[in-house]
Amino acid sequence: MGQKDLEKFIHLDSASEKILKMAIDRMNLSARSYYRLLKVSRTIADLRVSEKIEERDVVEALSYRVEIN
Repeated sequence: MGQKDLEKFIHLDSASEKILKMAIDRMNLSARSYYRLLKVSRTIADLRVSEKIEERDVVEALSYRVEIN
């Protein structure tokens, strides 16, 4: 999924945008990580047969991130 596809298929509600912005700041996410989170969130929303990505989709996508130290 390229940049144009992301703009076409990724529709976030305001709560989802807020969570993503907090995650970027607190987890110091790279642009690549951000777009990966968007894609995983889109997949989760698709599995729920939802056109919009909701807060719970973003939270679930974030839960799959594993910190390796």
